[in-house]
Amino acid sequence: MQARNSILEIRQTIENQLKAIREDNTQQLNEMRKTVDEKLQDTLEKRLGESFKQVSDRLEQVHKGLGEMQSLAIGVGDLKKVLSNVKTRGILGEYQLGNILEQIMSPDQYAINVATKQGSRENVEFAIKLPGKSDEKTVWLPIDSKFPLESYQSLLMALEEGNTLTIDAAQKLLLKAIESFAKDISGKYIDPPHSTDFAIMFLPIESLYAEVLRHPALFERLQRTYRITVTGPTTLSALLSSLNMGFRTLAVQKRSSEVWKVLAEVKTEFVKYSEQLATVHKYINSASNSLETLQTTRTKVMERKLRSVEVLELCKTAWKNDQGIGENSVENCPPRYVS
Repeated sequence: MQARNSILEIRQTIENQLKAIREDNTQQLNEMRKTVDEKLQDTLEKRLGESFKQVSDRLEQVHKGLGEMQSLAIGVGDLKKVLSNVKTRGILGEYQLGNILEQIMSPDQYAINVATKQGSRENVEFAIKLPGKSDEKTVWLPIDSKFPLESYQSLLMALEEGNTLTIDAAQKLLLKAIESFAKDISGKYIDPPHSTDFAIMFLPIESLYAEVLRHPALFERLQRTYRITVTGPTTLSALLSSLNMGFRTLAVQKRSSEVWKVLAEVKTEFVKYSEQLATVHKYINSASNSLETLQTTRTKVMERKLRSVEVLELCKTAWKNDQGIGENSVENCPPRYVS
């Protein structure tokens, strides 16, 4: 009976200890769960806050980009409206041509809105002044800008689509427009000998000029039939630079006679200068000789006179003091001082 009670007590003790352990574990688990929940909550809130901030920043950037795209679209639309106007498009090409001329040529080497054909009211946009047979006569080199935008846009769209038939049709349309421009320039502005026997068509876009160069037959036909040379911005700059160099060479040739005249005058003045220099040199030598004579001969004479005065003073002193002055000195004394 006693053993049974002991077992029951032990059992009760163990159960109490297990219960205490379970309660302690439960409490620790609750505290751990609470700590984990708090940290998860803080981390989740922080991550969500950062994510929402990033999303907000990205949305703001997207909104700003959409605004810029809208402004760009408006600008492109305005540019398209400007370029769709033939007159405005011509002004843009003329403005670019004027800038190139202003950068390379001097103001007296070209003119604006010039009637290069006698009896015609048609004025070319720009013309280069070339020297004629006489200095008073000017020969004009006409330069006119052309910009076949519609034909060129059609070709670009056809190239994007990649349709061979559409590309060929667009190319033919563009080349036809270029040839029409060449015929117009030739008829309005070429009039030898008041102008050169050729004119220049300026295309303001390099890619447009390159497209024309891809068709050598058209290029040669424009030069042969219409006497038109097609140029782009780079080609025109090189051509104007060559002309400017020629103008400088011609100016030097015209001034060569004046240069020779100046050299002849310089030669005459140099001869006179040499003669004057020889005369001055002669005077300097004469003065040098006179100075040398004065320094040698006259100095010796003055020294001899001064020695005579010195001997005379010695003689006077010796006579007064009744003293001899030596045989050599007595010879130099005047007779009245010698005893």
